[in-house]
Amino acid sequence: MSSSSPAPDALHDPYPTRYVTESVPVDRSHPVVWGAPGDGPLDAERLAAYDRDGFLALDSLLTADQVGACQEEIGRFARDESLRTDERLVMEPESDGIRSVFEVHELSEVFAAVIRSEPLAGLARQVLGSEVYVHQSRVNYKAAFGGSRFGWHSDFETWHSEDGMPAPRALSLSVALTENLPFNGPLMIIPGSHRTFVPSVGRTPENYHKLSLLGKDLPAGSADRAGVTALAERHGIRQFTGAPGSAVMFDCNCLHASSGNASPFPRSNLFVVYNSVRNPLGSPYAAPRPRPRYLANRLIVPVPRTGSPASGR
Repeated sequence: MSSSSPAPDALHDPYPTRYVTESVPVDRSHPVVWGAPGDGPLDAERLAAYDRDGFLALDSLLTADQVGACQEEIGRFARDESLRTDERLVMEPESDGIRSVFEVHELSEVFAAVIRSEPLAGLARQVLGSEVYVHQSRVNYKAAFGGSRFGWHSDFETWHSEDGMPAPRALSLSVALTENLPFNGPLMIIPGSHRTFVPSVGRTPENYHKLSLLGKDLPAGSADRAGVTALAERHGIRQFTGAPGSAVMFDCNCLHASSGNASPFPRSNLFVVYNSVRNPLGSPYAAPRPRPRYLANRLIVPVPRTGSPASGR
């Protein structure tokens, strides 16, 4: 398949993007919540809130000890010279600072244990209504005095077009490992945007992930500005701040972004993406070939269940 033509099943694609000539928003045709209140830690009210808004803020998802262990690991990554030649490490586009480290559950037993823990994986199982596996994990560093922005986008748009994820049956947990403050580039989400798929216009270049991970002057994948504006005018924008250990769980089709960090306070967050085992990746819908495993895991190994589900939050 070349970058000049869509995937073979594109004629039946409910979420056309990148091979389109204009960005015409599409109503979501899949559920948001696949499970029920009795399936996990969230009660009916909180599940309904997630279904309505596309996200849920969670206080104290990690313990102080877990946060401390994770902070030690992100410091270790930053000092590890061997990672400097590892493609899983992404540098800032205009400095020698670290932007992201991917596949942290493979690089660190500390992160692997957190990602397997019931307070995180149990939430994903309940919302997605099935066993889950780790599609992607990463730590995003946002250094003081210069951590760069992440523009408006839907993760599902990327995972659909470049990874072949058929349906938006995946979610992310963004867990604060440092204080997330209004002025150090916290996550922003447009509530309700998860119910509208905003296509991107622009073909996917060869090996596009090497450019797109830098987040600068992107020819494809960014959300259409008119679509973002219309949804923001209709629903507003929520900004998420919180102490280390707090988190935001959000649907894979939420339009989200974060500004740069000009403050003297660094911000680091763990992102873990859980995909339903019933939503396996296929051929990319709008890219020459699949992205590397550290960006899109195709080995479906369900996260093992450990202990009892966490109580409702």
